[in-house]
Amino acid sequence: MLSNTMMRSTHFWSTTSLLSLLLFRSTLGWAPERNLSLRSWKTHPQIRQACLLSMSSSDEEASSSDDFMASLRTRIGEVSDRESKLPIVVLDTMLPRQVLRIEAKEEAFIDLVRHLLEDENPCFGMIGMAQTDTGQTYPLKAGVEVQITGKPELVDTGLRVELVANRRMVIEGEIGTNPKGWTEARVKFLDFAQEEQDEETNVPTASSGSSSNSNYDRFSLARAMAKSREFSSPNVNMKDNLSLVDRWVQLARENERRPGQIDKLLKDLGDIPPSEEPSDRSFWVGALINPLPGMGVAMEIRPALLVAQTAEERVEIALNGILTSIKHMDGSDPMW
Repeated sequence: MLSNTMMRSTHFWSTTSLLSLLLFRSTLGWAPERNLSLRSWKTHPQIRQACLLSMSSSDEEASSSDDFMASLRTRIGEVSDRESKLPIVVLDTMLPRQVLRIEAKEEAFIDLVRHLLEDENPCFGMIGMAQTDTGQTYPLKAGVEVQITGKPELVDTGLRVELVANRRMVIEGEIGTNPKGWTEARVKFLDFAQEEQDEETNVPTASSGSSSNSNYDRFSLARAMAKSREFSSPNVNMKDNLSLVDRWVQLARENERRPGQIDKLLKDLGDIPPSEEPSDRSFWVGALINPLPGMGVAMEIRPALLVAQTAEERVEIALNGILTSIKHMDGSDPMW
């Protein structure tokens, strides 16, 4: 599109200049082969006037072309920023498909929501906090793009809004402050399918944050697919040979905070992804056992899933998380 616009602009300039030249020749009754000396140009008033008009027109057209290109570059920059820059909110770690319903009192957040809705681009980045072994907390660089769904409602207790997590993303560079008051950063969106393809061909991924993969294992992705089948396959170690997911859902229904919580959760998440997509399947399991609001029946595995570098790592994190949660709920190995 850019090249076509530039071509049209160039064509317009050339046609206009050529038209000036043709008018110039017509005024003098020139034939193309006739030549004039420098002295003739200076002394012939019609020639001189026509040349001055032509040069003035060319200068104006050049200036107009420069203005157009400057405006075009500015617009391209704005579009690029809109695609790669996001407002960033530190609130909770979320995984794709998760739904968060909140009431916010902070004026900055309310202003941000209002601005995004007016701009018809109701999306922003959300990151959570991670905790070290020493108890220190820090904001994650990895998070998700969330979308404001439905119509936010202003109530006495604040702004009631529903957020749905979509694409994963990772912050590139530092977080800055927008002139309107909220934080923002340039982000890179991540695609699990592309990551797994890169992993299979030994191409470093954005989530790994490394420029090389010295620990390349060409069987890792195949193992991840095989292990991910355990989530939905009958398991002899589970009651009635249920799969891990089915057994977890069965137990979670006995521990839900309010009636229908698990049914609503399953509706929000949709069907479990196929085992051939082990990363996405692991994110689904993480969203299942760490729901919003939390149930207190599983370890928090969402930050670990977001920063994991390979599909196999994600599957192992999700497997360990759901097994530990099942043992906690059935009483065979309580976590607390």
